[in-house]
Formats: sequence, C-alpha cells, structure tokens
Amino acid sequence: MADAGRNPEVILVADDIPANVELLLDQLNSLGYDTITAVDGPSAVAAAFKQQPDLCILDVAMPAGDLGVDDRSTGFEVCRRIKRDPRTSRIPVIFVTALNDTSDRVRGIEAGGDDFLTKPHNRLVLGARVRSLLKLKAVTDALEDSLRKLRELEKVRDDLMKMIVHDLKTPLTSVLATLEMLSDGDFGQVSTPQKVAIGDAESKSEDLLALIDDILEVARIEEANITLTLAPMAPGALLAELVHEWGHRFQQEQTTVSVSVADDAPIFAADKGLIKRVFSNLIQNAVTHSSTAVHLELSARRAGHGVLFTVSDNGPGIPPEYHEIIFRKFGQVEVPRTPRTRSSGLGLTFCKLVVERHRGRIWVKSAEGKGSSFYIELPSDPAAMEIQVTGAQQAAASGTGSTR
Repeated sequence: MADAGRNPEVILVADDIPANVELLLDQLNSLGYDTITAVDGPSAVAAAFKQQPDLCILDVAMPAGDLGVDDRSTGFEVCRRIKRDPRTSRIPVIFVTALNDTSDRVRGIEAGGDDFLTKPHNRLVLGARVRSLLKLKAVTDALEDSLRKLRELEKVRDDLMKMIVHDLKTPLTSVLATLEMLSDGDFGQVSTPQKVAIGDAESKSEDLLALIDDILEVARIEEANITLTLAPMAPGALLAELVHEWGHRFQQEQTTVSVSVADDAPIFAADKGLIKRVFSNLIQNAVTHSSTAVHLELSARRAGHGVLFTVSDNGPGIPPEYHEIIFRKFGQVEVPRTPRTRSSGLGLTFCKLVVERHRGRIWVKSAEGKGSSFYIELPSDPAAMEIQVTGAQQAAASGTGSTR
C-alpha cells in the first residue's frame, strides 16, 4: 500500500477489455495507488512516455495499431519500447495475460518484463508483486540519483582542478626560467652552495610541472581528446634513453640500475612522449618512495603479439589490498617507514590510461617490504588493434540491432 504522507504511486494499466481494466483499477485503487489507462499498444507507449508512471501492467494481446507487430505480441513490443528509452527504462513492467505457454513467458522476459501473472490473477499476489517491484524501483532510483550527484560533484572537482592547474602552469614556467638564469649567472656570480640550492629548487619545480602535466593529460585522455602519434620504437633504445636521462637523478639518489633486453624483444609502435612519461612516473615512484637507496631493474621481452616491459625495485613494496587502488584517480597508499612525498595521486592513473589507450595493459606484483614489479604489456601495432576492436564493436552493434 502507498505510504502515508507521500503522493501515491501511479500505475499504468493497459488492456483492451473494459471488464479487465475495471477489475484491476478497483484492486489497485483499494491498495492506495493512482491509475491511468490505455486500451491499445500505441496509447500505452504514449502514456508511458508522457506520464512516466511508477509501474506498468500490460496485457499481452491487445490492438497493436502502428507498432508493427501482431495483436498477440503487442504487450511485448510496448515493453521493449519502454525499456529501450532512457526516460522510462527503469519502470517495472508486469504482464497480465490469459496465455500460459512457457514460450510466452520467455518472450516476456526477453522483452524486459519484470513479472508475469496469468488471468484470472489473485488479488493478494498482484498486490504483493506490485509492492515488491515499486520498492525495488525506489531503491534503484535512489542509487541512480546518488550516482548522478556523485558524477556532478566529480565534474565540478575536475573542472576546478583543471582551472587551477592551468593558472599554475604559467607562473611556474616563469619560475623555472628565472631559476635557470640564476644558475647560469645571468644576474651575477653564484657561489657553489647557492648553485646547489638553486638546483634543488629547480628540480622540485620540474617535479611540480610534471604533476601539472599529468593532471592535464589525464583529463585529456579521459575525455578521449588525445591522438596518439605512433612511431616505431626499439625496447633496448627506449630503456637506454631513459637511463641516460635519469642519470643525474640516479647519482643524486644513489640509485643503481640494471637493464636487460631479450633478443626477441620486438620493435613496437607507440607515442614516444607518452610512453616515456609512463616509465618516468614508475621510476619517479621507485626513487622517491623509499627511505634508502634503491636498485632498479628494467627489462623487456616478447609477449604474444607485442612486448612486455618490467620495472622492478627493492623498495618498501605495496600491500596486496592496494594493488587496484593505486591505479585509480587520486588513489594513494600510506606505507609505514617510507618518506612523506608530495603526490597528486595521478601518476599511476596516467600510466594506466596511456597504456590502455595503446591497447595494452599495466599491473603490479608486490608485497609490503619486498619491493614492487610493474608490468607493461604493449602491442606491436596498436593502430591495427584499434581497427579490429572498432570492427568487432560495429559488428556486435549491427547484430544486436538486427535482432528483435
């Protein structure tokens, strides 16, 4: 029965036999529900879209009008149209019919129906099922509303974040330029201790600029607003270039590195700038999240139709329960006995998005106190995989569209 103090739920009853409609209206009104009626398929569809009732009770066999089906299937077609439209897709549908064939019940389920009653129906059973479906709809609506509000809040946060980082990037670039001029002596002679201090400030500013770039890049990738510039790359050359570029930082942090590239590691196509930033994020995490000097192992080998990279360290490790969380946006893990480092929580999110944009995958194997190994599997030709996936999606969509 409808709750006191609330507007009664509205139920659409669609049947072409007046006696059946009158019986259902009497039963539903006595239970405290408001009702609207329809006498054929087109009027039932129109009433559902216009009134958006809380529940529909449909007769299966009634005039089909211009729905394009025979009269014995009208209710199924009405249900399909209700469930297909986002405005009405969550409205529960009960079929009430004299048909009692198993195939008709299957058709009702395939059409999206939520329940099935056979004429003559039991009043108590009808009431119980109506109440049950309305409660389920209320819970579903509440969850959907919460999800919508959460998405709105996330969008506000993301928009604010993008606005802030855009405003930060310009002055930070000026700071870096000024520090470089100071270090070069453009404003006068600089002592050795001053150079060290300027170098440290410059290094931290570059880290901050990299975080800002990560934030902007994550937003672009999430919005599918990024085009990969693919070029052939050799795994050995890529790893050697990374070790060379990080050489000064490795010396500062007393980090040791070993590189291993299998003879069968294939040439692969990738966006060099984005892929290098993926590895740089992993190296940065390994170097900065350990209280002692770290040993890094970088390796590459063939895997299926592509290449598998591994970035391993002997640092503090990551507890298994956080292996999925660290790849989520703003997901961070507090591990005891590690230095406190500033982090956007976006580095690994960026890595995951870039690797997946290349039609690859990234995962971690780690345990607390036993180091971490990050695995990056990339296809030799992501463009070819893109074509295959798009073709499969179009074929699936075509197949779905051609099935009634």
